[in-house]
Amino acid sequence: MSWVYSCPHCGSVLNPDETIILIGVREDVRVMVGLRPEPGDYQVAVPPGFAIEPGSVWDFQCPLCRDSLISELSDDLCCLDMIARGVRHRVYFSRTAGEHATFVLSAEGLEQYGEHADRHSLEILEHV
Repeated sequence: MSWVYSCPHCGSVLNPDETIILIGVREDVRVMVGLRPEPGDYQVAVPPGFAIEPGSVWDFQCPLCRDSLISELSDDLCCLDMIARGVRHRVYFSRTAGEHATFVLSAEGLEQYGEHADRHSLEILEHV
């Protein structure tokens, strides 16, 4: 399946290939981060020699407009727009490293992925 992700602010496509490219920001650290486009695939690519500490909380930014991707629903989640099979979705994902929680919201409903999704389900369901 083909997923096309874009910034909810400027509309720029963020996965020109099989990786979603974002800027990760935490305190005085800024790093390019690559995420897998398939919801529920939690592999993360970072530059060689860099490690993301489990449990650390990150802000993610669009690499083009530099706007924060922290969601309007919860400070614990970031969001992206996604088109799959011609249908627009809003994707929410946890800002906490190692926390597997992803939500895909569309007109057809809500899908959740990850073993930690229950930690954020109520926040998402309140807005569906």
